Amino acid sequence: MTATTPRKRSIVARDLASSVLLAFAPAILAAFSALQPAERYNVALLSGTAALLSGLLVVRFVMRLRQEAQHCRWQYGEIFERAGISMWREDWTAVGEAVMALRHAGVSDLESYFAKRPDELRALKARVMIRDVNAFTLEETGAPGKEAYIGPLDRLLPETDQTFVQWLVAFGRGDRFFRSEAHLTTREGVEIDTLFTAMLPRDLAGFSNIIVTSVDITAYKRAQARLAAAQADAARTSRISAANAFSASVAHEVNSPLAAILANAQAAQRLLRLGPPDIAEAAAALQDVVSQASRARDVVARITSHFSKSSETFAPVDIVQVARNANLLVETDLRSHGAVVHLSAPDDLPFAMADPVQIQQVFVNLMLNAAQAMEDRTGRRDITVTLRVEHSSLAIDVTDTGPGVVTERRARIFEPFHSTKPGGMGMGLAICRNCLDAHGGDIWVDEAPGGGAAFHFTLPIAHG
Repeated sequence: MTATTPRKRSIVARDLASSVLLAFAPAILAAFSALQPAERYNVALLSGTAALLSGLLVVRFVMRLRQEAQHCRWQYGEIFERAGISMWREDWTAVGEAVMALRHAGVSDLESYFAKRPDELRALKARVMIRDVNAFTLEETGAPGKEAYIGPLDRLLPETDQTFVQWLVAFGRGDRFFRSEAHLTTREGVEIDTLFTAMLPRDLAGFSNIIVTSVDITAYKRAQARLAAAQADAARTSRISAANAFSASVAHEVNSPLAAILANAQAAQRLLRLGPPDIAEAAAALQDVVSQASRARDVVARITSHFSKSSETFAPVDIVQVARNANLLVETDLRSHGAVVHLSAPDDLPFAMADPVQIQQVFVNLMLNAAQAMEDRTGRRDITVTLRVEHSSLAIDVTDTGPGVVTERRARIFEPFHSTKPGGMGMGLAICRNCLDAHGGDIWVDEAPGGGAAFHFTLPIAHG
């Protein structure tokens, strides 16, 4: 049984009393008409008194409702202002209207829709309004007053923020809850990392008052970055030690047959210079040269086999998720270059037959190269990743708005040690090509439709 609030019970009782009076009104009027004038006066006096009392009761009831409403507003204000966590009250009405209009028009993949319309996405972000923030927000950030936050959301979200479109996707899916990391720009221009949490509305009216909680995780992220750097240094030291030990082992295994080859070749030379030449001994020495050369060849073949990718097995992989993971992996680096990634893929994109770690590295290399290429460019720094099916393969495009790659250099940039960046090793694209060759795919570069570079690569589709 559903519990009934006192207010609802009062309304039900009032409606019931009104219904009873209306039902008996004709009988009451007939009885009143049959009374004598003096009796009518008394009845009228009593009725007036009853009406006055009823009016007083109604006034008291209304005042009580107002007091309860004021108390509720006071309680809400107390919770909002005195909470020990940053709280924001935001108006997303424009976003709600846009999402509902797109869904009504049959657009189901909002991420791909806005990836092709970045300017429309930016304009929509500017229509989200911050209506209020609580006192803890001001205390935590050192802001002088609420006016530092109240206004359009895009004043605080930098251009490189990757989370706004994910809010739209969550709205479009009808999610009830949303949580994401974001970074904000304070009034002093300092960027801070935050963890946002919000309950999402069910109808358009709810978009006008969305309560968002925010936790500053800047210190945590910095500590995490220091830990990752320390782990990377330790791993690098370990790799160097392993490489040194491996190099020593290889040198030992190869130097032994090389020394034997040299000694036998020199002996054969001396035997052939004798008069008369000792052909039999020289032939035996040369046979030892062949034997030791074969041994050296086998050492190299064994090492090559050890590092060969031919023994790897691939499995069906969601390439869209791999691209998202790669974006998250290099988000900090992309942000430092002012680059924004837009991902576009159909809902029914099939899986690829691949190694997710290797393909993630391909995405990482191409995204970082695109961001670095646009570093000195003015205006928008957009990286668009488009995934689609082309013939019997998955086709992936990574385009940027940078200076592009001149035609005569396009074939060489995939060669080892060829780099266009100061201090670059020229191995990133070579590794990408080797990786995709091992997958049975391909990679090439040409000019993007709007200028800039367009890298394309293919992967086989997983069947069955």
